[in-house]
Amino acid sequence: MEKKLLLLLAGLMVIFALTACGSKSQEDVIKELNSKVEVMKGYKAEAKMTLQMGKEPQVYNVQIWHKEPNYYRVNLKNEKKDQSQMILRNDEGVFVLTPALNKSFRFQSEWPQNSSQAYLYESLVKDILEDKESKFSATKDHYVFETKTRYQNNKMLPFQEITLNKKDLSPVSVKVMDTDRNALVTVTFSEVKFDASFDENDFDMKKNMTGAQLEVPVMADLDDKEFTVKYPTAEIPGVSLVDEKVVKTEDGKRVVLTFDGEKSYTLIQEKAKVMPAEASVTYVKGEPVDLGFTVGALSEKMVTWTHQGVDYTIASNELSPEELLTVARSVSESMVK
Repeated sequence: MEKKLLLLLAGLMVIFALTACGSKSQEDVIKELNSKVEVMKGYKAEAKMTLQMGKEPQVYNVQIWHKEPNYYRVNLKNEKKDQSQMILRNDEGVFVLTPALNKSFRFQSEWPQNSSQAYLYESLVKDILEDKESKFSATKDHYVFETKTRYQNNKMLPFQEITLNKKDLSPVSVKVMDTDRNALVTVTFSEVKFDASFDENDFDMKKNMTGAQLEVPVMADLDDKEFTVKYPTAEIPGVSLVDEKVVKTEDGKRVVLTFDGEKSYTLIQEKAKVMPAEASVTYVKGEPVDLGFTVGALSEKMVTWTHQGVDYTIASNELSPEELLTVARSVSESMVK
């Protein structure tokens, strides 16, 4: 009897020990995340980003480099459409490079600190640390957090599910969700290397532009292409298309769509120009914004971007920044009215 009791107690102790070792509390994991980011010198990561905002999902390969304290290099490449863009931050500022057009824009911006960034590890950790109402769960291999996002101009994506590897707290996946918990943006990490080493010029603007152009050459046949006019599919209540003008330019045509009603805005489209090799950097007032299919520039009353060899501008004195971006994101969805 005594032997059975001892065996039972020993079994209970083993179960207790296994349970204690196998699970950490939400507070424990948050504390470890905080410590990890504080000592982290940088990282390199590879990920796949899938966007469900249009009629068909768009998939991008994303390469992320980060060197403390504030050097960033995010290369976004859509292999299907042979497009590439890069967001770069160094001591000179924040740059958005479009290698195929030899274009480089410079922003005076706090990016990426001023908003959630689904593909940046330290941004995800910040989202977890700042949301005191975050939900937490654990599986055999992963910790899962559901948090609020910090998007300044996109209230349509208020939640995200962040999955971390139990072994080293590296990111596994991120699902950015709408108000109904539908995942509209999914980032899946295939490789994360903490405390990676970097060369002296890894965050240099000119070096990165040259390197990117070896992979995605500068467009040579842009002048021969006639672009198809696109129309936004997002509906602003009480607003409709009232006028469409085609203006001849030296390089072809400029299409001006005018929307009016309770609010008004103008959408301008024209063929993009390939900049000369010696072109200087263009300074942009505003913030770089992720439109899903490309990176644009948002100012107080305007959003501009380039996509598939066409320049787009939406200008309005009446639309909010969030409405400007909502309309802009919808322009890529439809090729016809």
